[in-house]
Amino acid sequence: MTIIKKLWIGIGILALLSPLGLILPALFGAGGAWGEWGINTIQKIVGFVPEGMKRLVDHGKAPLPGYAVPGQGKGLVSESFGYMLSAIIGIALVAAIMFLLVKMLVRKKNGHE
Repeated sequence: MTIIKKLWIGIGILALLSPLGLILPALFGAGGAWGEWGINTIQKIVGFVPEGMKRLVDHGKAPLPGYAVPGQGKGLVSESFGYMLSAIIGIALVAAIMFLLVKMLVRKKNGHE
């Protein structure tokens, strides 16, 4: 098995394990997953909200808000599926961008601008 295949298998396993960030906090009653906080939670944890965060809070809208797949219900199973889907979409986007970037750089290096 090539190193690339091993890498993709590892990345796939990590994508499938991504719901653990949602399941474990729910299992232990720890509230939201680490880093999944809104402005109000940041205020409670840190004691203030950085100005930059206040300014940018409404500038971007997530394609899958709350990791919820449109038409899916609420609950741990549905949210877990949304986490895995988000991971797979993110991996695919990053891989595509990196593939294109490498193609451009190799082409430029070989003098085929």
